[in-house]
Amino acid sequence: QVQLVESGGGLVQPGGSLRLSCAASGSITSISAMGWYRQTPGKPRELVARITNSGATNYADSVKGRFTISRDNAKNTVYLQMNSLKPEDTAVYYCNTNGILTYGADFISWGQGTQVTVSS
Repeated sequence: QVQLVESGGGLVQPGGSLRLSCAASGSITSISAMGWYRQTPGKPRELVARITNSGATNYADSVKGRFTISRDNAKNTVYLQMNSLKPEDTAVYYCNTNGILTYGADFISWGQGTQVTVSS
């Protein structure tokens, strides 16, 4: 019903920057929150940043001051600007969104994940 297409991951040196994008499409009436999570092997998936449809944001303490989440409601797209990247930011990053479908049902959807590797 809802497809999330992520892009922007890759390999970057410590101190570098990357910008992730996630576009939602499908039978969507409205989107509430959009967010980014990350996961490393053997660890649970953790919230990185989240933004509501009114623009309110929250961040993991580990990324505050370095990462910025934003969204384009007209394009149903969320972005994550990641600056001053550290090796511990290495993970698979997943986009997440929730909202209402055209026939009134709620939805929660996850992207396929994009690898971010921070290494010299």
